[in-house]
Amino acid sequence: MSVYLEFAKKKFLNKMVYRFDYIAGILNTVMTYVVFYCIYKALYGGAQAVSGITFSMVTTNFIISLCLSNVYSFDDEFIQRKIHDGSIANEFLKPVNFKGRILAENIGENCFRILFNFLPALLIASVFTRIEKPSSVLFLFLFIISTILGYLILWEMSFIVQTLAFWMYRVWGIGTIKDVIVSIFSGTMIPLWFMPGKVMNFIKLTPFDSIYFTPLKLYLGQITGNDVVLNFGRQLLWIGILFIIGDVLWKCGEKKVVVQGG
Repeated sequence: MSVYLEFAKKKFLNKMVYRFDYIAGILNTVMTYVVFYCIYKALYGGAQAVSGITFSMVTTNFIISLCLSNVYSFDDEFIQRKIHDGSIANEFLKPVNFKGRILAENIGENCFRILFNFLPALLIASVFTRIEKPSSVLFLFLFIISTILGYLILWEMSFIVQTLAFWMYRVWGIGTIKDVIVSIFSGTMIPLWFMPGKVMNFIKLTPFDSIYFTPLKLYLGQITGNDVVLNFGRQLLWIGILFIIGDVLWKCGEKKVVVQGG
């Protein structure tokens, strides 16, 4: 475990060097939020609520999901580059689990982004617009736990895309499609409260709403009682399913890999 903590620490310290990166990240999050804020402000037309969804709930959805989406930064082409330069062969020989290593490095990077991107962007947005407070300390804690589970779901998706590099020369297109689908069906682009019933029923069969929308509803206290356990169960189930898919693809890729450089 100490080895993986060192990987995470090293990545965290490495990100500290590139100060402009996190400043640009804050500006990007805030500017995107302002655009969405203006669009939905116009759509609401001065109304306090639409279909029971208040404007402050919508702004809370945007700022939390946009901040988290900027924190959850994944390099979908990491394995692809390893294959192209031939260094993937060395990874197979190392005594450290490759998947555990890149997860540790990503956790280190995301810890940096939470401190120097998520929190500053959240503070700036809260100064200019009203953001709902968590319904209670308990639900704030549940929100944090659900956010971690949502992160693992999205990370497993990224790892699956990365492993496709064993069969594809470029995974950029697949990664882009993945990002667009996640943006639409996770509630980042359009709050899922406004999705038609049939679309929402479909989304519930996928892991997408478990990434951002489930944590948000816990934050607002919209999930209570047994539904809390059910939603955590859904997140854990999707983590397990995606983990198995990624693990199978990785093991198949180890047998198929053809080094294209090095």
